[in-house]
Amino acid sequence: MMKNNIGLYIHIPFCIRKCRYCDFLSFPGDYETRKAYTEALCGELKTRGEESPPADTVFIGGGTPSVLEEDLILKLGEAIRENFDVPAEAEFSIEANPGTLTKEKIKAFREIGVNRVSLGVQSLDDRLLETLGRIHRAGEAKDSYRMLREHGFNNINLDLMFALPGQTAGDWENTLKQAVALGPEHLSFYGLIFEEGTAFFEDLKAGRLTEADDDTDREMYHRALEILEAAGYRHYEISNASKPGLESRHNLKYWTMADYLGCGLGAHSYLDGVRFSNTEELKEYLEREEKTDRVHVNTEKDIREETIFTGLRLVEGLSKKLFRRVTGHEIREVYGPQIEKTIRQGLLEETEEAIRLTKKGLDLANAVMREFIEV
Repeated sequence: MMKNNIGLYIHIPFCIRKCRYCDFLSFPGDYETRKAYTEALCGELKTRGEESPPADTVFIGGGTPSVLEEDLILKLGEAIRENFDVPAEAEFSIEANPGTLTKEKIKAFREIGVNRVSLGVQSLDDRLLETLGRIHRAGEAKDSYRMLREHGFNNINLDLMFALPGQTAGDWENTLKQAVALGPEHLSFYGLIFEEGTAFFEDLKAGRLTEADDDTDREMYHRALEILEAAGYRHYEISNASKPGLESRHNLKYWTMADYLGCGLGAHSYLDGVRFSNTEELKEYLEREEKTDRVHVNTEKDIREETIFTGLRLVEGLSKKLFRRVTGHEIREVYGPQIEKTIRQGLLEETEEAIRLTKKGLDLANAVMREFIEV
């Protein structure tokens, strides 16, 4: 068993309704279903926590965790604290959506130790929120943010999306400026992807929606970087910026190949070089004592590629020291030709400590990553 602290991820699959772009493992459910799920989840936490190292980050994600009633939030929090060593200084995050937050639920978050909230705003334009299929409007998002502040939360992330159908550069800039004016500690900004199996994907195929072109997508991305930098945010990962020192410690575990344990329906884990995930079938999750459905022991090739793919997402780049520690090799020993090629193309730059994407490389990140796939 690993000796270092882990990140603990807990999945809550329930939503009020499925958003039109969403391909996450989520669905509506009544109170009895949520209660049964919470009880099964608490059972898994008890089993997984028996031999676990301390969890110095906890992240409750979804789905929409804030659809849980206060009694279920408190029950879940009790199971986390009873079965895992969560240090006082741990980062404890929960995802929440406007339209599902109440003062009572926010008080429950505080009671179980949550100290960071990620609010799924997506847009501050009512027309675009309706297009996305969100249940809230811009005013509700701002009200939810203010409620969190009133209850003492001083570490809030806002999730935003760009390159939406019908969204102009002006629309995006307006949302960004409104978001920055609220003063959150962290902002995540993602370009829309039409994922297969979503309502948006079907609408795209049928010609009911039009996908933003690459130039528009990049224009919006660059404008986000300009506005956030001017407002004092540090761009630290391709799609994330924060006030200095308030980066997402939990997500940094994913990007630096650290150990994390996932509990809940479909949750993924990475421990001691082994990836495993839980069943995605709710009935099985509720009935089966053993939740794990798939196990993959990483090969040396897997570890090398995953270290490259995650590390290059960070703006400061992939640490050569980290690559050496995780893979047992010097990075140029493995990827010398690829590094030279992408440097010549102006996509990568190299320092004594790291390799990192250039500004041009950030725009072509997927193409850069493909260069490092070993055949």
